Amino acid sequence: MNIQDFIEKFAEAIEVDSVEDLKENTKFRELDEWSSLAVLSVIAMLDEEYDTQIENADFKKLQTISDIVKFIECQK
Repeated sequence: MNIQDFIEKFAEAIEVDSVEDLKENTKFRELDEWSSLAVLSVIAMLDEEYDTQIENADFKKLQTISDIVKFIECQK
């Protein structure tokens, strides 16, 4: 999986204006745009774009953008 493509989709899902600020090790929960709506948007994006379902309890364990990518790759 191309990490930059994922970051762009992630940024679109949570409506981040500056994709350049996001890196693999970005702790997404610390972003100003992060909210309960952002959680739902990312979960929906994972389902739609990557055919990956994630339970809320599992999602709570993820901390960085890289953690999300690794989760997706483990589901394939």
